[in-house]
Amino acid sequence: MNKDIIYIDTEDDITAIIGKIKKANEKIVALVPPKRTGVLQSAVNLRLLSRMAKKEGKELVLISGNKALIALSAAAKIPVAKNLQSKPEIAEIAALEVDDGEDIIDGSNLAVGDLEKLANKKPGDDISKDLSSIDIDNEGPEYIPPSDVDPVEKKPTKVARPKNNVKIPNFGKFRKKLFLGIAAGILFVIFLIWAIWFAPSAKVIITAKTQAAPVSMTLNLGGTSPTNISTNTVQTVTKQIKKDVTVTFTATGQKDLGGKASGSITVRNCDYSGGFSLPAGTQFTSNGGLVYVSTSSASVPGFSGSSSSCTLSGSSSGKATVQVQASSNGDSYNAPATTYSIDKIPAGSKVDAQGTAMAGGSTRIATVVTAADVQKAKQALVDQTNADVKKQLTAQFTNGETVISDSFKADHADAVSVPAIDAESTGGNAKLTSATTFSLTAIAKSELTAFLRDAITKQMDSSKNQRIYDDGYSKVVLSGYQTSDTGSTVNVATTGQFGPNIDKEAIKNQVKGKNFGDAQSLLTSINNVNNVDIKFPYFWVTSIPNDTNKITVEFQISNA
Repeated sequence: MNKDIIYIDTEDDITAIIGKIKKANEKIVALVPPKRTGVLQSAVNLRLLSRMAKKEGKELVLISGNKALIALSAAAKIPVAKNLQSKPEIAEIAALEVDDGEDIIDGSNLAVGDLEKLANKKPGDDISKDLSSIDIDNEGPEYIPPSDVDPVEKKPTKVARPKNNVKIPNFGKFRKKLFLGIAAGILFVIFLIWAIWFAPSAKVIITAKTQAAPVSMTLNLGGTSPTNISTNTVQTVTKQIKKDVTVTFTATGQKDLGGKASGSITVRNCDYSGGFSLPAGTQFTSNGGLVYVSTSSASVPGFSGSSSSCTLSGSSSGKATVQVQASSNGDSYNAPATTYSIDKIPAGSKVDAQGTAMAGGSTRIATVVTAADVQKAKQALVDQTNADVKKQLTAQFTNGETVISDSFKADHADAVSVPAIDAESTGGNAKLTSATTFSLTAIAKSELTAFLRDAITKQMDSSKNQRIYDDGYSKVVLSGYQTSDTGSTVNVATTGQFGPNIDKEAIKNQVKGKNFGDAQSLLTSINNVNNVDIKFPYFWVTSIPNDTNKITVEFQISNA
């Protein structure tokens, strides 16, 4: 059977509990009291609850393991269950164990009244007919009685009460409170020891007035040579990447790539008795102005006999045959047999040449790469930005070096064109490739800092105890990079800060043991100290510890 479960708070009075019962939707209402039962310790209140429930047509079940409360509920005829899962029943009057069990009094003498009437009652008398049907198994959270309360036991019909109506103290609770008090006291003592001897510390923040020190100089980049401040030479670090750089271009030349006509020419010597030689490449010019070139050398025998016997077929004249080809491509060089003049033989000499028909010449106009095309492609290759390569080189400087951005350089080897100059380009496409070395130069932090600190030190007054607060490295600007055959230079510009040289350890010894005001007055009297602030970690710490290990000194820069 369903039920409503009402959890009673220690602050609830009897009217609040009655109100909760009236609002319950189910006929069976389970009351779960707190550890300290409060208003339910009154028999009158329990009877009021029982009457109200009957009037409202509801059945009450009290969920408790408290012996006294069980006894009072029996008088009010309210069934009791140990928890929400057990079956409720009207309990017999339980006896409280007081001292050694003596001083048992009759229940009729108890303040709750009418308990003596229950002495002869049996469990289950006068219980509503619906009580036996109460089923609260597996309904709602289980109520677990306090550990110091024993389950309900069957006791005699008489109950005990303390002599003279004196309330017996709960020594278990007293012992628990005692132990908690002792533990709290120990923790408090530990806290005091920590708060007084270990927790105190102080941070002294000194704001010192500083002076700006502008730095501007030109440095000689010495490469791997050691840094030399006297000559303004700084050692540098250079990173390199080698890769082939390619640029495509369009071939614009036109050339006849057809075949050359060829044939043979017979040379007749009717003049030179000693003969002569014709080297390869000797030009023969036809009557029509076509030029043919010998492809091999030839020796022409000397002339002997009378001039009348000098014929091409006669044996007395010297003659020789040489192979030739046209000086250029084209079918225009396909010519019939004719006579030729020889460029190696002076005019007026009795030497002539007779050639056979020339054949094999053809014409084919093709697009080829010109020298101008290659030169234009070389310039395009040089003009490439190569930003990705520069970024890769910059990423190689991993030790805080200052990169000279303008030092990025690309050294190109001789470019190779494919196709080559005068070679045919398919579709007019061509490519130029150059093996290139990219380089980027930087200055190591330690090397550059040495120059900056030296330049700032020269601006400081040697008569005063001063030190450098900021060497300006974080704001340095490198510009005006120049390179020549004698070397490279770069301009350096930044602004540093210098001010009074305050010894941290001396400050700690001066302020230890002092309160905020005294320490602040002492430190602000130091020359060029603008402000002093002292921070304590906890509100109860109001003075600086005597232990210098617990004092931190921090400097801040003021340009005002």
